[in-house]
Amino acid sequence: QVQLVESGGGLVQPGGSLRLSCATSGSIFRVNIMGWYRQAPGKQRELVARLTPGGTTTYTDSVKGRFSISRDNAKSTVYLQMNSLKPEDTAVYYCNAWPNPRSWGQGTQVTVSS
Repeated sequence: QVQLVESGGGLVQPGGSLRLSCATSGSIFRVNIMGWYRQAPGKQRELVARLTPGGTTTYTDSVKGRFSISRDNAKSTVYLQMNSLKPEDTAVYYCNAWPNPRSWGQGTQVTVSS
């Protein structure tokens, strides 16, 4: 059974930084493109970053230059470094496979507010 456990969210002021972590069960991590998604209140879940097993990254335009996705193969963990955070980044953040996500974890709340 695939397990995804996101952590690292919190309340941060505009311009601040957070680093999100996603611990996986391993099976999903080794063979899949992994992505970070987010869902803001009243909006659909969207993919913000993805990372291939070979290390190629892709970002949605709104986070380019501010977010960075990475992975630790030994720990089967995916990270999202978020810098220069804006209020519009406020959302629940999830990690999962892309383009065919498995069961979703609980996510981690990121709130950007002064």
